[in-house]
Amino acid sequence: MTTVEPLGAVRERVLATLRDDIIGGRLRPGDRLVERDLADRFGVSRVPVREAIRALLAEGFVTYETPRRAVVRTLTRADVTELFELREALEVYATGLAAERATRDDLAHLEELLALAARATHDDEAETITDVNTRFHDRLLAMADNSLLVTVMQPVGGRLRWLTRRNEEWVQQLEEHRELYAAVAAGDPERARGVALGHVRSNHDSAVRHLFGEEPV
Repeated sequence: MTTVEPLGAVRERVLATLRDDIIGGRLRPGDRLVERDLADRFGVSRVPVREAIRALLAEGFVTYETPRRAVVRTLTRADVTELFELREALEVYATGLAAERATRDDLAHLEELLALAARATHDDEAETITDVNTRFHDRLLAMADNSLLVTVMQPVGGRLRWLTRRNEEWVQQLEEHRELYAAVAAGDPERARGVALGHVRSNHDSAVRHLFGEEPV
């Protein structure tokens, strides 16, 4: 008996793949998302493709140049500034909470991620670095033990990964993550918030350099 994949599951599969393609750079800013072509690619009808594109629009990855022409969004300086202002407000606070609430298991997990990041950085494995760095920040957020913080960060998490993927200052990122770990492991919320603030602002400056080819003001 043939199992029919539910429409919702098809939509999520198409959405996840397209989101990963955008974050990974396989779909670049300005590239068109043509329903017919994508339906052929995934072997599905145009309905779940259309719904996936609408979801990408809501997540900030896609824009419509005309009512029927969807393209991958080109981020502006204002977009980058707004994303990092939000990240600064939430992530710095979350890191302070993580320093107060970290368990031995939490710290051991962060240590494992740092070891993975170090190996990937040594081997210039961009995809692995992006994945591990994302997991590092996700773990810090989870360690804050505040479900509302997680809920608020989720809608912009994909766009932040998109920006991070374009930042190839990997050695600097690794060193900053080690500093974050040290502050959290020391159980020092004030120090952790200070390190997190510097890290977010450093990431912002890197994004501006890589996206716009200019030094941040």
